[in-house]
Amino acid sequence: MKTVLVLSNHPTWTYKLRAEVLQQLVRSGYRVIVAVGNGSEIDKLKAIGCEHVDIPYNRRSVNPLKEWKLYRAYRKLMKAVRPDAVLTYTIKPNLYGAFLCKRMGIPCLVNITGLGSALEKKGFLRYFFLRLYRYVFRDVYRVFLQNASNRELFTSLGIVHGNDVLLPGSGVNVEQYRPLPYPSGETVEFVFVSRILRAKGIEEYIGAARFLKEKYPFTRFHICGFCDEDYMALIDEMVKKGVVDYHGMVEDVRAVYQATHCTVLPSWYAEGMNNVLLESAASARPVITTGRPGCGEIVDDGVNGFIVNPQDTDDLIEKMERFILLPADQKEMMGMNGRRKVETAFDRRIVVERYLEAVNSLFA
Repeated sequence: MKTVLVLSNHPTWTYKLRAEVLQQLVRSGYRVIVAVGNGSEIDKLKAIGCEHVDIPYNRRSVNPLKEWKLYRAYRKLMKAVRPDAVLTYTIKPNLYGAFLCKRMGIPCLVNITGLGSALEKKGFLRYFFLRLYRYVFRDVYRVFLQNASNRELFTSLGIVHGNDVLLPGSGVNVEQYRPLPYPSGETVEFVFVSRILRAKGIEEYIGAARFLKEKYPFTRFHICGFCDEDYMALIDEMVKKGVVDYHGMVEDVRAVYQATHCTVLPSWYAEGMNNVLLESAASARPVITTGRPGCGEIVDDGVNGFIVNPQDTDDLIEKMERFILLPADQKEMMGMNGRRKVETAFDRRIVVERYLEAVNSLFA
């Protein structure tokens, strides 16, 4: 039995976004070991046939000693397990895992889930990471990229050289996220679902909510997601003023989509492919987002939602107002257009097939 080791950053996202790939690997006869920190989803990973090794991970850490400890933990595990292939997700597992695979002669398949800001801004960090990516990825077996813009960038910078595969992001499970009945009633309900960060467009969303709530009192503006301390005071103020409703972390976001008419995410973050937008569209909800890579691919402007300019509150207000004034049947049709687009282009089964093809080709 061939062993596939998976290096990932968080048990929640490992299960939520990768379970179908891992389960299909198990069903295909592979031993799958997932190296990630502990969490409530570990039992779910075990239930689909995966083994688990607890390796704590801090995505925000820049402490050299902590990073060295993480690197050594990966190295110790790989020496003990001697996997036949290693799958990696997110920046640190990608870099540390690929470097160790390079040294140990193990095929590595990395997934670029987003660039972060390092490769986008000119300066020393960009130069450093560019050279690092070029060196570490030189012998990588496959580089999975989640949008065409990232693929073009990695090709132009000489990071990939014919060993890349384009994925529709992480895809979306269209059986789990099925079309939901469109809400009736007199209100128009918008929702922002994301970790609350400036680059996700929270300031633009709140700015639009303040203006539109005053002009159209029948509108409601929901926010779901973990809130960093930087924005807690602002969110509290907006809740007290009746501008927004904040729901915190939501276990099953489908209940949120069922109660709302449109998902708004004016992100200018360096996305791979935004999962919230995919889930919203799969649930037959129109979406309003930017044309940034990882967001704009999901929306056909005016068909299943609207595209707005990044960091442009006025443009966001205009597009949200346009949505408010649409007849109910047109709003619902937008949602169904999004569902059809997701079924065609973003079904997670596409991702599963491409992973299985890549892993199986190693042992053909």
